[in-house]
Amino acid sequence: MTSTTMPRSARCGALALRAFTALLVAASLSFSVAIGSADVSRAQDAEPAASSPDGAAQPAEPRRFVIRFLTEGEFPPFNYYDDEGVLSGFNVDLARAICLEAGAACDIKVRPWEELIIGLRRGDADAVIAAHRVTAGGLAEVDFSDRYFYTPGRFAARKGGDVTDVGPDELDGVTIGVAKGTAHEAFVKAFYRDSRIVVFENPELAREALQQEKVDLVFDDAISLAFWLNGSLSRQCCEFKGEAFLEPKYFGDGLAVALPRNDPQIKILINNALKRVRQSGRFQELVERYFPVRIY
Repeated sequence: MTSTTMPRSARCGALALRAFTALLVAASLSFSVAIGSADVSRAQDAEPAASSPDGAAQPAEPRRFVIRFLTEGEFPPFNYYDDEGVLSGFNVDLARAICLEAGAACDIKVRPWEELIIGLRRGDADAVIAAHRVTAGGLAEVDFSDRYFYTPGRFAARKGGDVTDVGPDELDGVTIGVAKGTAHEAFVKAFYRDSRIVVFENPELAREALQQEKVDLVFDDAISLAFWLNGSLSRQCCEFKGEAFLEPKYFGDGLAVALPRNDPQIKILINNALKRVRQSGRFQELVERYFPVRIY
């Protein structure tokens, strides 16, 4: 058999090659361990992603350094200038609460009502908070946040009267005053056909008729009625009767913050902040401050 013994010089070279290879492998392993440790360190330092109840990762909430709001200044108690010329109101304080919950600075500018949506679509602001009703026409132009307020219709009657229940069957033959050309007129004509409906040129005349006992009830916007009932003009004559009516067909689908259609992140940010404002109790505090008579 032919010998295959490797010469000494060749064996030495092979041993040296194996040793060098081993050193390379060891160095590679050490480098991998170091990189892995650094990755773990970075992963521990990073903020963990939120998870849904089923364990799926959720995207982080959008952030803004400042949220730019537009509003107008002639619609108390939602947005108006107080006696000292300071911008105030339910919407104004709600915007500030949203900014606080979102961790953003608040920039609130006043524009005339007819310029609000134009300014939003032009990019002058991130949002409009001015008691906009959510309607099909509005949705064709802008997006909206979650609803934050509703404007129901309600009945009012003189204190100490016989009216307690305001269902259609209970108001058979009862005289109801309502303003002409309003959703409230349409509502009572649709559902209270057995009542005597008296139409007035405006809500003020209907309320005067109630004070003078010319009608048994008035049906009107709950917000304006609440301020009349609690103000001096009513002379404390009257009070709400029955429950609030919220049918969207007549009274709209609520009030919401108007938002750009091309910025889904601001919608997420404001909706999440609105939710936290409610959870904190701040929203109810604002309602009680600006609406002294419960409207619901």
